[in-house]
Amino acid sequence: MDGPSGSGKSSVSRGVARALGLRYLDTGAMYRAMTWWMLQQGVDLTDPAAVAARAGEPEITCGTDPDGPSIQVGGVDVAGPIREAEVTGAVSVVAAVPEVRARLVQLQREIIGAGDIVVEGRDIGTVVAPDAAVKVYLTASAEARALRRTAELAGTTVEAQQAAMARRDTLDSTRKADPLSMADGAVELDTTPLTLEEVIGEVLSLVKERT
Repeated sequence: MDGPSGSGKSSVSRGVARALGLRYLDTGAMYRAMTWWMLQQGVDLTDPAAVAARAGEPEITCGTDPDGPSIQVGGVDVAGPIREAEVTGAVSVVAAVPEVRARLVQLQREIIGAGDIVVEGRDIGTVVAPDAAVKVYLTASAEARALRRTAELAGTTVEAQQAAMARRDTLDSTRKADPLSMADGAVELDTTPLTLEEVIGEVLSLVKERT
């Protein structure tokens, strides 16, 4: 399941995984974990070569329980810290570095290889798992996405979130390495007018139809 920030990927993916009794993987959390580690190490994130040189160092471990997904770096639980503003503002820059993507795509494919999993991100259907049985691309209006993100985060505004999302959308869709785009064979689903339960129902129907 791919799509931009605020389109509902995480909530929908977890709901679908829970309903089908499957594992769940948030690949975005892996890029955030890499970014958090780089910041902790004092790496100059404006220098792609510096980021690339250290991309192989952090040990990133992901739990795949949809009711309690976890993310650790070197045994340290970073589920909270990776959602903070500093990481959010820097993750697209780190994720654009080809060496970072190569490292994390390899880890993602290893996890996917065990089978029976719902995976969310921005390049899952196009790069990570192009042979997936079901590929979904979630979208939503800019206002709806900003409203959702504002409800999740304290101390922010809809306007600030719209601006931040627009910046991140541009970075993610124009990067040279694995840009955000809808995969061939993916079904596009606009979540703007739908409740979470309705979106999950649409995806479950698609899974039933295709598998």
